[in-house]
Amino acid sequence: MGQYSASTPSGIKVLDRVVAIMMSAADHPRSLAELCEDTELPRATVHRLATALETHRILARTSDGRWSIGSALATLGAGAKTQLIDAATPVMAALMNHTGESVQLYQLTDTTRTCVAAQEPPSGLQNTVPVGSQMRLTAGSAAKVFLAHSSEQLREALLPDAAFTAAELRQVIEQGWAESVSEREPGLASLSSPVFNSAGLFLAVLSISGPAERLGPEPGAKWSTELLQASEKLSAAL
Repeated sequence: MGQYSASTPSGIKVLDRVVAIMMSAADHPRSLAELCEDTELPRATVHRLATALETHRILARTSDGRWSIGSALATLGAGAKTQLIDAATPVMAALMNHTGESVQLYQLTDTTRTCVAAQEPPSGLQNTVPVGSQMRLTAGSAAKVFLAHSSEQLREALLPDAAFTAAELRQVIEQGWAESVSEREPGLASLSSPVFNSAGLFLAVLSISGPAERLGPEPGAKWSTELLQASEKLSAAL
């Protein structure tokens, strides 16, 4: 079965097919052949629906002709992003005040993670991550959470270059959080957990980060309970 074939059809065939195409393109830009393979739909059907979605700016073409998510969905997603940040701000501030460490919120952007919100303690040695910063998904506790909860294709594409293993990602799923010490940057430690919405969909990653001399050698032993409580509170607010 294809990665995005409709396993629970709605009863409206064309809608199921459109959603399957959109979900496939949302993972990363796809060629026509890749869309057909992912959705298990005929080539002519995929081309017709993808072209129609492109007309409405729901899909767009990359410079090499592949389909990706278009500007219309990005505009709609901006409202959801604002809601996420509004809900996250008081939770992140409380977590920062309790731990005395920097707190970040990341969202997935293709094969990177982007910082969409951050709270920094007013004084002391800290790990400042400017909002808008993009980082690869091959090192760091947040990267582990993203890959643990992302598609199989993304894991297979990035794990060969990652500083962690598939076994570590399975552990992330089991315990609900990930930690790293001097993995992405020497002297830096972090702890991360996933954020879900009310429907159980994975939305973002909440992180605590700071100097390894304060958080290490086991950041999870120090702050995992508080981080999980904050993530659960944010998920409940969504």
